[in-house]
Amino acid sequence: MHAAALLRLGRAAGVRLGDVSRRPASVVAPKSSTAGWEEEKSKDRVRWRQLEHRGPYFVPAYEPLPDGVRIVYDGKPVKLSLAAEEVATLYGKMLHQEYTTKEVFQNNFFNDWRKEMTEEERELIKHLDKCDFTEIHRHFMDKAAARKALPREEKQKLKEEAKKLQQEFGYCILDGQREKISNFKMEPPGLFCGRGNHPKMGMLKRRIRPEDVTINCGRDAKIPEPPAGHQWKEVRSDNTVMWLATWTESVQNSVKYITLNPSSKLKGQRDQQKYEAARRLKGVVGEIRSQYRADWTSPDVKKRQRAVALYFIDKLALRAGNRKEEGETADTVGCCSLRVEHVQLHAQANGCKYVVELDFLGKDSISYSNRMSVEKPVFENLQLFMKNKSPGDHVFDKLTTSSLNKHLQAWMDGLTAKVFRTYNASITLQKQLQALTHANDSQASKILAYNRANRAVAVLCNHQRAAPRTFMKSLQTLHAKIEAKKAQAAEVQVELVKAKANHLTRGDSKSRRLLQKQWQRLQKLEEQLIQLSAQVKDKEENKHVVLGTSKLSYLDPRISIAWCKKFGVPVEKVYTKTQREKFTWALDTAEDFEF
Repeated sequence: MHAAALLRLGRAAGVRLGDVSRRPASVVAPKSSTAGWEEEKSKDRVRWRQLEHRGPYFVPAYEPLPDGVRIVYDGKPVKLSLAAEEVATLYGKMLHQEYTTKEVFQNNFFNDWRKEMTEEERELIKHLDKCDFTEIHRHFMDKAAARKALPREEKQKLKEEAKKLQQEFGYCILDGQREKISNFKMEPPGLFCGRGNHPKMGMLKRRIRPEDVTINCGRDAKIPEPPAGHQWKEVRSDNTVMWLATWTESVQNSVKYITLNPSSKLKGQRDQQKYEAARRLKGVVGEIRSQYRADWTSPDVKKRQRAVALYFIDKLALRAGNRKEEGETADTVGCCSLRVEHVQLHAQANGCKYVVELDFLGKDSISYSNRMSVEKPVFENLQLFMKNKSPGDHVFDKLTTSSLNKHLQAWMDGLTAKVFRTYNASITLQKQLQALTHANDSQASKILAYNRANRAVAVLCNHQRAAPRTFMKSLQTLHAKIEAKKAQAAEVQVELVKAKANHLTRGDSKSRRLLQKQWQRLQKLEEQLIQLSAQVKDKEENKHVVLGTSKLSYLDPRISIAWCKKFGVPVEKVYTKTQREKFTWALDTAEDFEF
């Protein structure tokens, strides 16, 4: 039975859909342009039947510093043990970065560094502020400069060696096809930076060894050989997962994976499934909105909290936000983990009633600050949820991300709070493109319209950034190019007037060709000026916005490809070669595609 019909039946019986134990049938998705991919999807949990690969590539062992390059402690050079020296170089390499100026980073590094020292070294080195890493930093800066200055032949040799490594470790055989692997190189030891003001920044990320790694390959495949003298932690043959190797990193104890490249067939299928789920949401989103509005007045506080949270997730594209263990991650939150201190209520502000002000750190410690006028029941519910609570208490204290997603599953198979974000991002792009693009515009204007539509999504999803360090310099470069083109155009304009006078006097074919040549030069320069002006507008508008995240993770690529075909814009103007490989499954989309 269709979800809407089941909802009407439930209401007739005096029961809300959220209370119905049977899940409604999945909503039928709009017709897709990728039927071939649909037919090839596995009907069970099996993701592959054959998997063979070389295993991960492990970075070479630490190479000791040359004689004469030492850490200096309290004014005296110190020869360190190999383990302590390696960790010291990790800090020395980063001296030019802002991280090493932060107290948390310094303290965490020093604590982990001392663990790698010998007893004698610990007795000597007791204060980080007495350590001088300048020689180490200079050594690695010089090495980097030397690499840049290598002759062309040497650079080509290194490039060929990297390509050879890619061919050996960077591909697997998956169900008879050669597929590219995304991250075949094991990450070298380093100092953890984290996202935002992470409490563990500066801690040592230890070297990953074969004994830490679990390999996944086909039951009948040749098991990858570990480096000489080592063995794998475990070898599995699990064809219900898509990873080739896994291990646990040492700082956050998070599980890491080696996976297929985004351009692989399996990754493409997952991408398509993600966007089809968001596309199916279009069929029930109206009913869901009606339900959560009705639940604003429910006698059950849990339902009220869930309904208000869904409203914010839907209208503001907020992340659901899991609650985190204190001290383990940066203090970032999402909708479900909002605290009283993140929300301010204004009965009236700037001529608007029922204003809610949100101010918190979102993912990657990006500040989210927004004021919006809400409906009266939402405002009053927030007053109720925050009453008699301390600033550090949760607004939605009776709600968790898992309970919210469980509720959403009753509406549609595969529906989670994240699907709302993908749906709202994609539908916003489509609407913006329809409003901003005009068939008679120049190609530069069409691309500017596309970036503006993408920008509207990035703002919705709070994909912000600090202005790039090179922003002013690159903007000045563009303005200089514009002035140079204007000067050229003025010169050609003078030449055009002369050529026109000459042709009027002589009237022969030679003077006509010269006139046409000058006219074409002027037309070309004017087109270039239009393109440069569009680039300046684009750069200025993108100063504090990241477009790539939404384009690659939240926007159904079929919308962009259909737009390109409809308005005659080459797809490579929107997606790079790597991005086109990621979205191979969508490249055949017809120009009349509707999300």
